[in-house]
Amino acid sequence: MTTAPRTAVIGLGAMGLPMATRLAAHLPVTAYDIAETRRALVTKAGGSAATSPAEAAENADIVLLAVRDQSQVEGALFAKHGAAESLRSGTTVILTSTVGPEAARTTAARLAESGILTVDAPVSGGPVRAGDGDLLIVVGAEDKALDLARPVLDLLASTLTVVGPRPGDGQALKAINQLLAGVHIAAAAEAVALARGLGLDPATVVESLRHGAAGSFMFADRGPRMVETYEDGPDPEVKSRLDIFVKDMGIVTGIARDAHVPVPLASAAQQLYLLGESFGLAAHDDSSVVTVLSPRSINSPAQNGDGR
Repeated sequence: MTTAPRTAVIGLGAMGLPMATRLAAHLPVTAYDIAETRRALVTKAGGSAATSPAEAAENADIVLLAVRDQSQVEGALFAKHGAAESLRSGTTVILTSTVGPEAARTTAARLAESGILTVDAPVSGGPVRAGDGDLLIVVGAEDKALDLARPVLDLLASTLTVVGPRPGDGQALKAINQLLAGVHIAAAAEAVALARGLGLDPATVVESLRHGAAGSFMFADRGPRMVETYEDGPDPEVKSRLDIFVKDMGIVTGIARDAHVPVPLASAAQQLYLLGESFGLAAHDDSSVVTVLSPRSINSPAQNGDGR
């Protein structure tokens, strides 16, 4: 493609918005989200706004989906006023959402019936890195589709790994990424909860351990937000909703079951996120899962002077 591809971005949530604004600085971008305020932010960044997925995809060379789950993927593409109404044969759809291998394959097969190519490209790295073009993107796509999507992917990724030639291959690797991320957050929550239970200052514990062998990206990133959860003032900013890990750990345990691979740590972490959801934390930052293990109002025996 010799000219900058006309790109539609559908879904302007925590990841979709910074990706759209990043792309709008380099490519002609038209974006859609149900929230008008999110569309206005893309316009401010130099893009254009549409009032439906179909309008956003009109005349687009590439459509990037950044919605939450497979239900929203199907709605964005195939519902009334969905993008599929406007897509031409040869258009490339980039699926950045984490939906699981089978869902990606099903979506790609349905689009292929109309001559539309699919690049399975789930992303990882968080909103700040999305805005900086510093994402990890893992890809499952045939060469033709990948070549067409490269101008967009190269603007978003600092690390681009081609896993295989089929949609669904990227989702498989992303599920492994989410297994590790979900378990690491759960482990961080246990560490902070135990620190509180022992009467230690959680902030000191996090700052000390994040630099050592026990540290991880998730501990260094979520640990301070877990500490913030217990401080007076508003809850931490929602950078990654807890119910995202309810979804993603469900994908992990589901595909592991189908592959007959035991994943006891992922299964335990999944239960922790489900408990958080049942406690009303679905729309809170995923770091809030620590309060399932150590409620805000409970003091430890050490803090109460009871050493037994």
